[in-house]
Amino acid sequence: MDHEATPTLRPVPGVDLAAYKRTLIERYRNPDVRDTLARLCADSSNRIPKWLVPVIREQASRGGRLRNCAAIVANWARYAEGVDEHGEPIDVVDTHKDTLVPLARTQRDNPTAFIEQRQFFADLVDHPPFVEAYTSTLAALHHVGSRTTLERLVNGT
Repeated sequence: MDHEATPTLRPVPGVDLAAYKRTLIERYRNPDVRDTLARLCADSSNRIPKWLVPVIREQASRGGRLRNCAAIVANWARYAEGVDEHGEPIDVVDTHKDTLVPLARTQRDNPTAFIEQRQFFADLVDHPPFVEAYTSTLAALHHVGSRTTLERLVNGT
């Protein structure tokens, strides 16, 4: 939040952004607030292009950090493959799954297939720092799995 999203926000009168971010973290840490991965992933094509892609594009235009935002997109792309790390099917819930799932299933051979969809990602595929961060995370998800990839992202390795 501090390094990638916050720099793209304009001040909102009457909103203490630092307090708001603390509230979000407290909510996410609350064990009584249970959310399923399936619900969080559902209809990503209606949220990520609207809320995250503008952050990525602004950060890209100013040479800012993209690592975590690119990792979110890579995780979405990996989910859209419709198969988990154990080869079990994932029910991809997305209004655009008929387009996205076949593309995601080609990304082991064409790692940028998913982000080449300009209707979702505009010109991000033309921005080498984003592509590098995205393909690096996607490769890690394929080779070492989600847990290790997340640990590496959190630890900055």
